[in-house]
Amino acid sequence: MELKDIKSVYFVGAGGIGMSAIARYFIRKGLVVAGYDKTPSELTKQLEREGMLIHYEENTDEIPHACRKPESCLVVYTPAIPAEHKELVYFREHGFTIEKRAQVLGTLTRTHKGLCVAGTHGKTSTSTMCAHIMHQSHIDCNAFLGGISKNYGTNYILSDQSDYVVIEADEFDRSFHWLRPWMSVITATDPDHLDIYGTKEAYLESFRHYTTLIQPGGALIIHKNLEMKQDCQPGVKIYEYSRDEGDFHAENIRIDNGEITFDFVSPIECVKNVELGQPIPINIENGVAAMAMAQLNGCTAEELKYGMKTYRGVDRRFDFKIKDPRHVLLSDYAHHPKEIYQSARSIRELYKNRKITAIFQPHLYTRTRDFYKDFADALSQLDEVILCDIYPAREQPIPGVTSKLIYDNLKPGVEKSMIHKEDVLNLVKSRDFDVLVILGAGDLDNYVPQIAKIIEAK
Repeated sequence: MELKDIKSVYFVGAGGIGMSAIARYFIRKGLVVAGYDKTPSELTKQLEREGMLIHYEENTDEIPHACRKPESCLVVYTPAIPAEHKELVYFREHGFTIEKRAQVLGTLTRTHKGLCVAGTHGKTSTSTMCAHIMHQSHIDCNAFLGGISKNYGTNYILSDQSDYVVIEADEFDRSFHWLRPWMSVITATDPDHLDIYGTKEAYLESFRHYTTLIQPGGALIIHKNLEMKQDCQPGVKIYEYSRDEGDFHAENIRIDNGEITFDFVSPIECVKNVELGQPIPINIENGVAAMAMAQLNGCTAEELKYGMKTYRGVDRRFDFKIKDPRHVLLSDYAHHPKEIYQSARSIRELYKNRKITAIFQPHLYTRTRDFYKDFADALSQLDEVILCDIYPAREQPIPGVTSKLIYDNLKPGVEKSMIHKEDVLNLVKSRDFDVLVILGAGDLDNYVPQIAKIIEAK
């Protein structure tokens, strides 16, 4: 189905962060947009306010009339939806064009210049940072992001004039293989999603294949020393980056009194005294990658500096809720051991002499089974670790796989305990934390507003 033929779009699994961005694209294009989701959320309510028709019961009778024409209705679904879902079955049996979210994004990269950010971790922050730099520059961009940008209050940016689209390239279910990037950053290739890939080698192979999809004339900006093979087409330029070395890197880094400034080293044009609007040590490296891609596509030195200085971050990505001399509370989506390692390292760098406590909710039984020792090593950088039960998401329990696997492998000297999610608020009421971070990709983040109120009341 060509984009010009689409009159309505129906989303099976409308409330996901990535799905909602595409829904907003089609809403802004003036199409009829409808869909199903299992439960209402603040995001689905906002989509309804923007004009999307959403229902929360698995029922084909709820599909609106405008979305019952196979020749003009595109159906978009998330892999999290089971194949036997009644509405998906209805659309399959009646000959509709049914595409994954990633396939729709792939179509957009064929009609726009796709600036894609892939990697096990760091891709949401880096893509959002790049999108902000581009959007406030003379070039502008569209963007489909994996988190809510604090600059825009949304996971989506629309431009009527720019030919560029910034996309977070997700490796889950090999989704990023649908994309045809003009340029791409690859931030990390630490094995993940082994429930999908099976082996580390298969995971790394998926990234090698992804590099073959970058279009001639474009570029690959890859983190230095990644454990993966590159296989770019002729005419694709390859650059390396990192915090401290590579074609693009930072020098003269100054971390002082809650502020971070550095010089951006580039083969195109070096930029001095770049200020981080969200002053977190890991954003030095993310910022180098974001600026590299923006600079390669024409952003000026002043636009790079202004974009970095005015960048406000992403919800649930090192997201400060309270930041005062007495208490610090932040929420971080980190759910892979390397992400937690980077998060813990950044927190320790910012708060060298304070007690840091993490409440961590592991995400997925398979991920916990595969990486529990790595989780324990990463969390052991902190002073205290409080472990909640595993958030199952799409999975069924695995015998013997619980948070206690992580608990038992935490290093000596780390204060540790286990708690049910439902008891977290009472725990916060009974304690006086110094620096508290809520970690994980599950639903523990839903308690963060209440946790903040309890701490503020103290």
